[in-house]
Amino acid sequence: MAASSTRTPRVRLDVEAGTTARRPDVLATEEPLEVRVGGDPVVVTMRTPGDDTDLALGFLLTEGLLASLDDVERAVHCAVAGPVGMGGDPGAAGGGVPPEAAGNVLDVTLRPGVAAPDLEGRRTFGMTSACGVCGSASIDAVRHRSAHDVAADPVVVDAALLASLPGRLREGQRVFDRTGGLHAAGLFTADGELLAAAEDVGRHNAVDKVLGRAAREVGWPLRGTVLQVSGRASFELVQKALAAGVPVLSAVSAPSSLAVSLAREAGMTLAGFVRAPTVNLYCGEHRVVLAAAGGGATPSS
Repeated sequence: MAASSTRTPRVRLDVEAGTTARRPDVLATEEPLEVRVGGDPVVVTMRTPGDDTDLALGFLLTEGLLASLDDVERAVHCAVAGPVGMGGDPGAAGGGVPPEAAGNVLDVTLRPGVAAPDLEGRRTFGMTSACGVCGSASIDAVRHRSAHDVAADPVVVDAALLASLPGRLREGQRVFDRTGGLHAAGLFTADGELLAAAEDVGRHNAVDKVLGRAAREVGWPLRGTVLQVSGRASFELVQKALAAGVPVLSAVSAPSSLAVSLAREAGMTLAGFVRAPTVNLYCGEHRVVLAAAGGGATPSS
């Protein structure tokens, strides 16, 4: 199983001082987990590895797919040659998985006489072509589905403007001002013009709202744009930006390890901890121009 954190290089820009600093950064690991019941896939969710049994059981219980823990005989990770229990004891259900997927597939075996959960009429649980595979295979699946080459997008963004986008997005969060409980997303041009903004209790929903509106009002794909989000940058948000042809994704908080891997693979610019006057660049720094302290501007790379 993957570690809960990983190290990656990043470039920290200080807009006021006009300086750059390169150093390693520690990111939370993000990997897909496929949950099976009796060998049948039920859901794929992105998670930080660890406490996978609790995650799977909690999901199955809160979704009403299990009546109680008394329904469960065991929950085991699937290994290459067959499942291995959380405590190291051999399991008997679930079947083997590809070597790269070991630790990312967990099978729940029900006690004899307990009926399998009825998935008919239930909401979709995120089953994708990434089911039962590792993060790198998830990235491969996204790359094959994407029709837009963001790596070829020549857009250049001023670092000071990039650092200002969270504040500009925050100014438009009218519902957040009243509730304090919403995520926000905004799509900007490289010159800072706001094209679309939205709020939602879910960060993914806010991004979908923005991209949907932009598709109607701006066009598709959304080349030459910057997507600013109010929270962290997850794999799904990078995936959505890539699907829309957005070359720059900027987040107020941290990216995950898989988000950085996908953005780097796709040739996207990914910024995290964007809080004026500083910006952390995890990949694609060639698109961000930093004004030097003595005047003039130079690419951050």
